[in-house]
Amino acid sequence: MESLTQAQQELYEWLAEYIKIHQHSPSIRQMMQAMNLKSPAPIQSRLEHLRTKGYIEWTEGKARTIRILHSTKQGIPILGTIAAGGLIEPFTDAVDHLDFSSLTLPAKTYALRVTGDSMIEDLIADGDVVFLLPVPEPDHLKNGTIIAARVDGYGTTLKRFYRNGDRVTLKPANRKYNPIEVSAVQVQVQGSLIGVWRGY
Repeated sequence: MESLTQAQQELYEWLAEYIKIHQHSPSIRQMMQAMNLKSPAPIQSRLEHLRTKGYIEWTEGKARTIRILHSTKQGIPILGTIAAGGLIEPFTDAVDHLDFSSLTLPAKTYALRVTGDSMIEDLIADGDVVFLLPVPEPDHLKNGTIIAARVDGYGTTLKRFYRNGDRVTLKPANRKYNPIEVSAVQVQVQGSLIGVWRGY
């Protein structure tokens, strides 16, 4: 889908929020006020571009018939936080999105924000965002792979995965922390690491 200019994006996001709340589209005058414009011409131009680019549509000749065609939330969903230290409960609802449209990431990629320093020797620090892919066949996971794993009765953690028979060891990358050693049936692999993002 063709990208939007900043002005088009602002109008599009405002429109999507307005329609979600009010269940109908706003008037041109309301859009002018929201965008701090004194003329309808720029609004009409932006609306036409949004329609041409496939973001909205409307019924010709009828007022307040604008429909949003795509979600305003684009990019990679951040599904919460993951412990790199102790264990914490996981989240399933997206709490934020990061726009990485310039990067090529596999379908189904999701992200978690790291809390703790147990993976610091693998250059994964507190506050980093880790990109993960679901693991369809955890039984074929290679030892040493960095994964997000849910441990029954505890929560979710980011560690290196090692399996030996019916036992699993989740190893930190920080000598201050001890490995987690449990039965394989207690571990649900939720994703394998494909990337790390750090904001400065």
